[in-house]
Amino acid sequence: MKTNQLSVHVATTTRKVGEKVYHSHLLRHSFREDGKVRNVTLANLSMLPDTVIDAIRLGLKGQAVGPVGHSFETMESRPHGHVAAVVGTMKKLGLDRLLAVRPSREKDIALALVAGRLIHPGSKLSLSRHCLGETRMSSLAQVLGVEGATESEFYQSMDWLFERQSKIEAALAKQHLSRGCMVLYDVSGSYFQGKTCPLAQRGYSRDHRSDLLQIVYGLLCNAQGVPVAIEVFEGRTGDPKTVPNQIKKLKERWGLEHVVLVGDRGMITQTRIDEDVEPAHLDYLTALRGPAIEKLCAAKVITPSLFDERNLAEISHPDYPGERLVACFNPFTQEKRQVQRGELLELTDRKLREAHRACIRKVKPLRGKGPIGVEVGKALVAYGMAKYYQVEIGETDFTWRRRLDRIQHEAAADGIYVVRTKVPATQLKAEEARDAYHSLSHVEWAFRSLKGMDLQIRPIHHHLEDRVRAHVFLCMLAYYVEWHMRKDWEPLLFDGEPQGVANGKRRTRRSREGHPVMSFHDLLADLKGLTRNQVLFQGAKSPVTLYSTPSPLQQRALDLLGVSHAL
Repeated sequence: MKTNQLSVHVATTTRKVGEKVYHSHLLRHSFREDGKVRNVTLANLSMLPDTVIDAIRLGLKGQAVGPVGHSFETMESRPHGHVAAVVGTMKKLGLDRLLAVRPSREKDIALALVAGRLIHPGSKLSLSRHCLGETRMSSLAQVLGVEGATESEFYQSMDWLFERQSKIEAALAKQHLSRGCMVLYDVSGSYFQGKTCPLAQRGYSRDHRSDLLQIVYGLLCNAQGVPVAIEVFEGRTGDPKTVPNQIKKLKERWGLEHVVLVGDRGMITQTRIDEDVEPAHLDYLTALRGPAIEKLCAAKVITPSLFDERNLAEISHPDYPGERLVACFNPFTQEKRQVQRGELLELTDRKLREAHRACIRKVKPLRGKGPIGVEVGKALVAYGMAKYYQVEIGETDFTWRRRLDRIQHEAAADGIYVVRTKVPATQLKAEEARDAYHSLSHVEWAFRSLKGMDLQIRPIHHHLEDRVRAHVFLCMLAYYVEWHMRKDWEPLLFDGEPQGVANGKRRTRRSREGHPVMSFHDLLADLKGLTRNQVLFQGAKSPVTLYSTPSPLQQRALDLLGVSHAL
């Protein structure tokens, strides 16, 4: 086979449709192969104005082309790479079809709201100003076709999305859950701005904002941590009381059987097991609480010799008939707990000595059992160590001593946790049971992303119950997108590598390809440098869309996601 190159040229064709005439300009490579002329189209230049086409023709002929500095004007330039990454991932995941099959304005805005949680977390008003308005902070509005969307349209779209939450969650469950799978469940809460929403109540604040009202929400994930469903409860709702609703979802709404519900020891309690989990014929995997572990240690069911060969052992006890108990030992947790207890005991002793000095001072000494008792009480509760002390209070002084028996009794359980389940060993080995309980960290990571820099579920400014629920659901959908992006971006992120790995990403701060590694938020910020530009060429009636050239890191990030920046 003999091939000879002939030329690279611009081929123009003309066709008439009705009264309109259309011109097509193709950049072609012509060559001869086996005696026949072949044409390969290199690019479609039809969107370019005639002046640019003429310049290309002259350049291909080897003729001089004048400077183009005044032949075009950049009408608009917007940060675009982060939008391309997020929206491209949403399309790849089929999120648009997941929300609704038919196109609608509400669906487009809902997609923009989900993407907005990732590229510009904040209030809906802030999103409308910075991403969908005329401030040119991103190309999100242009890419999703929601230019000019107003704040009222945002709220209408949230109402539209909330009506579809059950169907969307059912579709996610069908995609990510199956018969016999493990389902991770955990609960968190976020503080609330305002006092008019019935959901906002005072309760245990995980945000350490007891001065504000809060809401509580429970998140269901699959074993890998992919979010499937989220539900909002009143702020005073206790963790165990949220479990029955999740069982109804699994059994009645989604029709799943033989599911293993994995939850922490403060949520899947014995009461919930007896009243909700077992009557629904679900399996469970949780852990014993501290007092129960101390009881097993005191009864010599758990002893240090159990962990001589490895840091876990399977045990049984009459208090847990039919259950498998997997005792696990973590020496780092043991050391941390012992050091912490010792420091708090010393600080409490210091407080008690201050109260004692107040009793023996010469000027206005502390007198009376009542006043002395108040000061002693303050010292004991300052660090929560009252249970470790025995105190005798008199009219002029008091004495105290540490309860060494209680300290030793509790110290025997340091570093020990016990996983409990009824799943047979043939289906779930002891090591697998331990690892399954550890997988709850996936849900904790989700809560950190929901609350932190990435999505900022808090503070919550909505006041209608359904709007609050829709806001939380939006954040869950955004985390669904983020989870998949993190998975694809693992080579470029610090996440996913244990600390202390020799020559790893944390040490070198470089990927295997030599790219800098960073946080998820910083990588999105770096992609903002890739812009989407509206360029008007001289003589043209309308501008064309041109994109800046990605840097090696930006191109690698897009390639890992499997998306293109040309949206």
